[in-house]
Amino acid sequence: MKLFTHELTKSIKRAFDIHADTATHEEIKSRILSGGQVTGTNMCVLICAILIASVGLNTGSTAVIIGAMLVSPLMGSILAMAYGIAAADFPRFRRHLYGFLIQLTISILVSTLYFFLSPLNEPSSELMARTQPTFYDVIIATAGGIAGIIGSTRTEKSNNIIPGVAIATALMPPVCTCGFAIAHMRWDMLAGASYLFLVNTYFIFMSAVVVLDLLRIPRVASLTEKQWKRMKSRMVRNTIIVLLPSILLTYLMISER
Repeated sequence: MKLFTHELTKSIKRAFDIHADTATHEEIKSRILSGGQVTGTNMCVLICAILIASVGLNTGSTAVIIGAMLVSPLMGSILAMAYGIAAADFPRFRRHLYGFLIQLTISILVSTLYFFLSPLNEPSSELMARTQPTFYDVIIATAGGIAGIIGSTRTEKSNNIIPGVAIATALMPPVCTCGFAIAHMRWDMLAGASYLFLVNTYFIFMSAVVVLDLLRIPRVASLTEKQWKRMKSRMVRNTIIVLLPSILLTYLMISER
């Protein structure tokens, strides 16, 4: 019985071992950071993705929205920020954060301009669906973040995981919904869509940080035990702050049924 239990435990550990087929640390670094670069190419692709998503949301076309999510480069910036934190490379984290904020600003400006000019002024069901975030979105973003970073750190990078994560976590549609809300001064929609985008971004980011930490990514800065504890306590605090509204909204949604 002891031998059986021992072998079963070893089999379970092997089944869930994320270190087994991990790429080298240099390869992981190169992949993640190259995906987070804010270049002219990425910005052109981003603008195209914004326009595609805006049209899809405006006309209620799910297929078009999915296409925009596959094209969007926003996921790369989030994973690059996560790498900066996991590697304790805070200057790099700040650079990718600024790049992400530039991408976000461009996204909102372009989508706002589109919806301001569009003759379709009534919010479609696809737009309204991006204004009611719940705890289920936290689960999706967390699972998506884990799957995305694991797919990016394998010996052979999976070409199936990242597109699937992009569709599941849906970063682009909430941003474009913010553009619609600003263009039509729908502040209730703006609040809901902004929070959904925050939930998706934050929990993808945190999941990626945890997985990269488990993979023991080399750290650039040498922090004391006290500094690490302070940083981890801030992460826990921030997670609770972002999480609590989703729990309340989920409770309200269930209560109304």
